[in-house]
Amino acid sequence: MEDLFDGSRRDSLRLQLLGWGDKLSEILNAAIELRLFTKVSAGADTVPAIAEALDILPLNAERLVLACVAMDLLRRDGDRYRNAPDVERFLVAGRKNYQGPWFRWWRKKDHPGWHRLADYLRRKDAPAVIGELYAHHTVEEARDFHEGMYAVGMGAAHLFHRTVDLSARRLILDLGGGSGHYCIVAAEKYPAIRGIVFDLPPVVEVTREYAAKSGYSDRITAQGGDFTADPLPAGADVVLLNGNGTIYGPDTMRAIVAKAHDAMAPGGEMHIIFEMLDDDRSGPVNAALFGLYEALMGSEGRAHSVTDVAGYMRAAGFVDVSIHDFLGRYIRRVTGLKK
Repeated sequence: MEDLFDGSRRDSLRLQLLGWGDKLSEILNAAIELRLFTKVSAGADTVPAIAEALDILPLNAERLVLACVAMDLLRRDGDRYRNAPDVERFLVAGRKNYQGPWFRWWRKKDHPGWHRLADYLRRKDAPAVIGELYAHHTVEEARDFHEGMYAVGMGAAHLFHRTVDLSARRLILDLGGGSGHYCIVAAEKYPAIRGIVFDLPPVVEVTREYAAKSGYSDRITAQGGDFTADPLPAGADVVLLNGNGTIYGPDTMRAIVAKAHDAMAPGGEMHIIFEMLDDDRSGPVNAALFGLYEALMGSEGRAHSVTDVAGYMRAAGFVDVSIHDFLGRYIRRVTGLKK
């Protein structure tokens, strides 16, 4: 198949496709909102059946289906259609892995400044340590955010606990742990383990709600604070920093990692998991995107490479620092041990 995104092309098609990227996103979101993939999974697998199931005109059903086939969201076999494997797993409502709320949240609640990104990049005021979205969260905003993120977070937590053996550990400290999904899955898997989620005060109100719903509130607690400035609970033999690395600049990351090292028990382990650049800082694009997002937040955050993050851990005193692909190269895990 021709690579339309090859930068050596001598026509403008690649650039046009990049310029249309928001349109592709809107097609996906419309399909989710109309429950196209849910109806296809349930047996509406022809254009007439899809039109009836979605209660839209056959012409519009054909338009939507053709776009989804071109985007490899649907696969065609003659006149019949089926979901692509990842769509079937994650975009069929009612499934435990359903991530529709995640897409809806980003579409409706994401920062409106993306359409004025150049204006934000022109700003020269001093960036804050923590951006506006995080520093001024209300409980209701935190609840709304984590409702959208929960399915994705639980998927990441299950992947982590399939990959990393914590059977000999007793206490997890999850920095910025939000809904507490890493601790919830740990509690499900390890009867003796406990967890502390350390997050901003409005967020931990939501953490406690999820811990109660999970049935593990006796083993998962939440402590409100700003871990860039406040003391950390001592004695954990596992410390997690997941999904929020691009929020911070290098100096703040070094300070967080050093503080975690000092607070944790000897022999413990720390895992840092988020979107990181390759060694040569040439990609992947999602790491660069989340770094650029912080221009909208007004924070000091930026994209960090895997080498940067490993360096923060070694500088803090961690040993046996190692780098692992977590979700391919799009999300990485960097791990270190405290002597």
